[in-house]
Amino acid sequence: MKKTLFIGCGTALVTPFTQDNKVNFEELKKLLEFQVEQGADSVIICGTTGEASTMSLEEKKQVIEFAVETIHKRIPVIAGTGGNCTKSSVELSQFAEKVGADGLLLVTPYYNKTTQKGLIAHFSEIAKNVTIPIILYNVPSRTGMNIEPETCLSLSKIPNIVGIKEASGNISQVVKIAKLCGDDLWIYSGNDDQILPILSVGGVGVISVLSNIMPKFVHNMVYDYLSGNFTLAKDSQIKAIPLIDCLFSEVNPIPIKSALNFMGYEVGNPRLPLVPMSCAKEELLKQEMQKLKIL
Repeated sequence: MKKTLFIGCGTALVTPFTQDNKVNFEELKKLLEFQVEQGADSVIICGTTGEASTMSLEEKKQVIEFAVETIHKRIPVIAGTGGNCTKSSVELSQFAEKVGADGLLLVTPYYNKTTQKGLIAHFSEIAKNVTIPIILYNVPSRTGMNIEPETCLSLSKIPNIVGIKEASGNISQVVKIAKLCGDDLWIYSGNDDQILPILSVGGVGVISVLSNIMPKFVHNMVYDYLSGNFTLAKDSQIKAIPLIDCLFSEVNPIPIKSALNFMGYEVGNPRLPLVPMSCAKEELLKQEMQKLKIL
């Protein structure tokens, strides 16, 4: 059995930008402190929600190091260091380990993609060049690349590959991964609307967009389920669905940035090619946040 990086709610944190489109470190500190104070079990930096794909290498390094220093080991900091160039991913992963990140989140290669054999070679190369734990990230709707259950089994034999963020939306596939890998590959839901379904087949938590604005709620949902309070957890999952739908009514992280701005944080707009949320959908988002007393 491998040790988990975290159990519960890992927040896929946004990266706040200033009006002139630079990283807003003052606001990032506020977001990180909010997550710790409100009971998040981990923060994930420079992932999809963090807009890593439109950040420079230097910005990623600065944000990872800043998050590590700000959190100061209170909860695990997991750095998104994946990409479609193995060599570049190795170098950024080594940097993240050097500055004190607790773990890595590695997305599958995208655009150039690869074969399942190539996935094993790619992730193996990164894993052998670091010692900290790795969570694989499967999101085929974005990358055009699926990590098959049998590939998960092969990768689970690597000592520092300890988990997978499963965002395929395919519960049958998640069940197969759980059956094949058992305690050698911990499963995290990568979709906020599937937290309970994935927990029900052995998942240990979620890497969440929703928890940017409701970390305590998401943490409690997971721990209610894991402690046997199934009805309470089910009610929480169902209660959050209308808000979750709003948070994914446009490309993530467009809506979650609007939500945080509504709450008084100054996270700015997403970077191009993403654009601000439409006024009509912003109004629906605001209404759902008001129903849940977030605003």
